[in-house]
Amino acid sequence: MSLFGIDLGGTKIEGAVVDPSRPDHALCRLRVPTEGSRGYAHVLRQITRLVAMLERESGEKRPRRIGIGTPGVIDPLTGVLKNSNTTCLNGRRLREDLARALKAEPMMANDANCFALAEALFGAGRNRRVVVGLILGTGCGGGIVVDRQVLGGLHGIAGEWGHNPIPGERTPCFCGRAGCVETVISGPALERSYLARSGRRARLPEIVARAEAGEPDARATLRRLQVKFGVAVAALINILDPDAIVIGGGVGNVDILYGVGTREAVLRHLFNGDLRTEFLRPLLGDSAGVFGAALLSASSKS
Repeated sequence: MSLFGIDLGGTKIEGAVVDPSRPDHALCRLRVPTEGSRGYAHVLRQITRLVAMLERESGEKRPRRIGIGTPGVIDPLTGVLKNSNTTCLNGRRLREDLARALKAEPMMANDANCFALAEALFGAGRNRRVVVGLILGTGCGGGIVVDRQVLGGLHGIAGEWGHNPIPGERTPCFCGRAGCVETVISGPALERSYLARSGRRARLPEIVARAEAGEPDARATLRRLQVKFGVAVAALINILDPDAIVIGGGVGNVDILYGVGTREAVLRHLFNGDLRTEFLRPLLGDSAGVFGAALLSASSKS
């Protein structure tokens, strides 16, 4: 039977039907808008609608288990979702509600964990023992894979590097704290930084293009990305010492992250004289999350 995977994002919900013998290739792939501003019940309806669309498009019957990657995590103790920047999901029993709505068992994990799992098994991190998958987009998330297994952690928060503090930063975060990594090097944070420097609004791809054309404010914005990324990632490497870090999300498309200057920025804060960890672009593109979600149901035991 084919595997169903759902990647619940802040702006879109993506679903895929995949062959279990080739779980990195979609037989069918569809998207619907999340529309979280319309509330929790609406998001549930969008997920249910998407699963029905996948059935019709693929001709496959929905399986007993459906893998679902979520922003935030299910708290292992209380069973409610927490830490999601799609805030209407927080405090809700999403797994239970989806089980009733879908008439299937949701196998759920953080979306960054799904991304990391797919890239570690089938993508850029293949054949490495310890792989960290980072998502730098609207927010900053992370997942850790060791020996082909995702680490969840006692509190379900393993890999949540985006809410570590960066020294000297004070921007408020949705989590209630200030100076989190997410408030400094996420896509919206970089756009705010550029606006503060230049007085002009621009989306990240435009800022990158302006930097490449030599504009000082754009170049300074990307240099800030390098410096702060160095602080944030060095802390992660000092603890985990991974073989590879795969960088996804819109900020992950910025070439400067893979250059010598960024490695030097990391090395300044590393408890080692050299840096051998690889920084890799994802090979599965924006499909990694939904493939990883499908793998959740494949690896689950009856």
